[in-house]
Amino acid sequence: MSIPNHILEQLNSQADLVSIIGRHTTLKRAGSEFKGCCPFHGEKSPSFYVNPQKNIYHCFGCSVGGNAISFLRDYENLTFIEAVNELSKQTGIEVPKEEQQNVSYQRSKKTPTVKPAAAVTQAPNKPLNPEQVSADVPSGHMVLDYNDSNYKDSNYKDSNSYENPPPLDAYGYDSVPYMTDDEGSEYQADNNYPPAWLASGMAGLHDSDINHSFDNDNNNNDDNNEDGNLYELLEKIQQFYQHNLSTHPHAKHYFLSRGISDEIFDTFGLGYAPFGWQHLEHQFPQDIEGLKALGLVRRSESGRDYDLLRDRVIFPIRDNQGRTIGFGGRALDDEVKPKYINSSDSPVFHKQHVLYGYYESRQKRANDWLVVEGYMDVIALYQVGIYGAIASMGTAINESQISRLLTLNPTLTLSFDGDSAGQKAAWRTLEVALPVLSDDKEMRFLTLPNNHDPDTFIKSQGADAMREQIVNAMPLSQYIFAYLSERHDLSLVEGKAKLMSQVRALTTALPKGSSFRYLLNNDIYQKLGGKRSQNIEAKDALLDFDGEMTISQQLQLCFVFQPRALIDDPIEAIWQQAGIHELHLPAHLKQKASADVLRPLAWEDLQDEALLDVVSTIKRCLNYLPKDANAAAHFILSNVKPLTQETLSRDWGSFYKALTSRNILSLDGLVEELVSQLIERHMKKKTQDLIKNPDNIKLAIVRKQAQLLNNWLRAQQAEQSAQMATVKS
Repeated sequence: MSIPNHILEQLNSQADLVSIIGRHTTLKRAGSEFKGCCPFHGEKSPSFYVNPQKNIYHCFGCSVGGNAISFLRDYENLTFIEAVNELSKQTGIEVPKEEQQNVSYQRSKKTPTVKPAAAVTQAPNKPLNPEQVSADVPSGHMVLDYNDSNYKDSNYKDSNSYENPPPLDAYGYDSVPYMTDDEGSEYQADNNYPPAWLASGMAGLHDSDINHSFDNDNNNNDDNNEDGNLYELLEKIQQFYQHNLSTHPHAKHYFLSRGISDEIFDTFGLGYAPFGWQHLEHQFPQDIEGLKALGLVRRSESGRDYDLLRDRVIFPIRDNQGRTIGFGGRALDDEVKPKYINSSDSPVFHKQHVLYGYYESRQKRANDWLVVEGYMDVIALYQVGIYGAIASMGTAINESQISRLLTLNPTLTLSFDGDSAGQKAAWRTLEVALPVLSDDKEMRFLTLPNNHDPDTFIKSQGADAMREQIVNAMPLSQYIFAYLSERHDLSLVEGKAKLMSQVRALTTALPKGSSFRYLLNNDIYQKLGGKRSQNIEAKDALLDFDGEMTISQQLQLCFVFQPRALIDDPIEAIWQQAGIHELHLPAHLKQKASADVLRPLAWEDLQDEALLDVVSTIKRCLNYLPKDANAAAHFILSNVKPLTQETLSRDWGSFYKALTSRNILSLDGLVEELVSQLIERHMKKKTQDLIKNPDNIKLAIVRKQAQLLNNWLRAQQAEQSAQMATVKS
C-alpha cells in the first residue's frame, strides 16, 4: 500500500513520541528535551535524547535515531504498515485503505488570458446586466451575478452562510475606496505569469525553488501539463491574499484598528480575499483542479464555480513545519454570518489535527501553552511577547493535541470566554483531557473578568496584567467545583448528591491508578461537608503537627479547639451506639453482678488526670465560652489546673495553626475515633487486670462489653471504608 508522504509527516509530527518511548525507558526532562538510558543498548549513564518539538530521538552512545514510525518499527518490531496503523489509532489521523490521494493535481493548459467582464465598467455595488455580461465575456468564462436569484449553493448554505450575499453597501463600501474590475487588475490573470507581486514574494527562496514553482508558468509551451503541488499552490495563494491586503486599504484598516503591527502582518502572513466570485480562478487559471481539491473553489447546485472566501481578511493556517495548509477568513462586518469560515479539509489540511499559532510559538521556543478561542487572541498575545497561545480550527481541541501540549509542558492553561458558550467549550475540553491527566500533569482554567477575551483584555489592561491572570489561573479541582456549584442547589442534600455523582463520573475517566482521582473526589466531598474527609484532614494535621503526641494529648487539644464536642458526652454516645447500655446477660450473672460493673463508663474510669481536668473544665464553662474558637480556647486554658495549662499552652498555637491552615471546621469524626481508642484501651487493660486478679463474674461482663464495643468499631470501620470506596470510584 502506498502512503503519501504528507500523511506520514502528519503521523510523525502528531505522535506523542515521549509517551511511546517512555513505555520502554524512563525519560526525564532536560531543558526542552527528555533524556534517559537508551532502550536499544545497555548503558548506565543516560545518552538517549528525545526532542518533543521536532518529535525525533537520538542516542549519542549507539547513534540510533529516528521518528515515531522508526521507533515502533525498530524497537517494538512492528512492520512499517503496523507502525503506521498504530500511530493512526493514537493520533486519530486516518490512513485511507484504498489508493491514496496525494498532494499532486493535474494542471490545465494555458488559455488566452482575458479579464472577465473587463468591459463592464459598472460599479461593484450595482447589479450587472446579464445581457451585457454575456456579450462581453468570451465563451468558457463565467461571471456570477451576486443578485442572480437562481444562484444557490448547498455547501455554502450548510456552513451557516447566507444563500444570497448582501449588497455591497451593507459592508459600508460607499465610504471606502474599492476597485472595480478594471482597477483591480492585480488579481486578474494576465500574460505575465507569475505576477510581479508573487515573484517578488518568492525572492527569499533559492533559485531552484523558484524555478521548480514556476517552470510551467514561464514555459511558453501550451501543452505543458506537469502536475502541480498543493503545498506550492497554497503558498502562492497565501502570497496573493497577503498582497491584496496592501492594495485594499479598508481590509488593512480592519487589522490596524485591532492594534496589529506591520511586523505581525509578515509573521502570520495576514491577507485579504477580495470581493468577487471567481478571483482565485482568474489568478490561477491553470490550477482549478488544485483549488477545488483544497476546497477554496466550490461548485453550486446550478453548476457554477465560486470562491469560498470573499471579502474577508485572511489568516493562513500552518502545519508543524510552517507550510500553509489552509485559510481562515473573517468577515469585515460583524453582522455577516458566519463571522469566520475555515477552508475545507483537504489532502493536506485536517482541522482536528491542527492548532493555529503552534508553529509560530515553536519558533519562539514557547514553554507555557495557553489554549484560546480565536485567531486574534493568538495574535494579540504573541504581539505582546506572550508566546505559546494556540487555537483549534473551530472544533474542540482533541485528546492527542492535549497530550502533545502536556508533553511539552506538564501544565496546560485553557482560556475561554466567560459566556455560556465559552464555559461549555471549556467543560468539553476538560472532559476530553481527563484520560491523559496523569498525576504529573496539570490543567488550569482562566476566565477573564468582565467578559473579556485575551485580545480585549490586553488592550484594556496591558500585557503584565494578562501575565498575572495566566499565573493565577484556577486549578482543575477548583474549576470543577465552581462550575458544578452553579448548576446544583447545594443547600439541598439532593443537590450535593447530584454534584458528587457528576464528580465520580468525571474521575472515572482519569488514567488507571491515578491518585488525583481519589484526591479530587475527597476534596470535593470535603467541600460538601463530608465528615469522614474532615476527619482524615484533621488526622493528617495532627501527624504534621506532632506525630509523638499520645491519644489523650490529641483529644485534649481537640476538646479545646472544639468544646461543643462535649455537649453530648462522647463516652455516653459510644456506649449507647455500641449497645453496651442494654447489655443482655444470663440471669445468674445479672443476679450476682454488682451495680458498679454495670454502670456506664465515665471519664474518671480512664484514670487520666489531665484529660479529666480538661473535660470537667469545659463542661463547667460551656455556657460562658466566647464564639471565637481561639478566644474560647484561651478561656478554657485559663481555668484548668496549672500543670495542665502549662502542657496545653505549649502546643496550642501550633495545633490551632495546623488545623486552620487546612480549613478544618469540624473534629467530630476525629473526637469519636480518639475516644473510641481510649475506651478500647481501657477495656483491654481492665480485662487483663481481672485475669490477673480473678473475678469471674466481672470478667464475663467486661468481656461481653468489649465484644459489643469491638463489633461496633468494626461496623464503623466498614461503613467508613464503604464511604471512601464510593468517593474513590
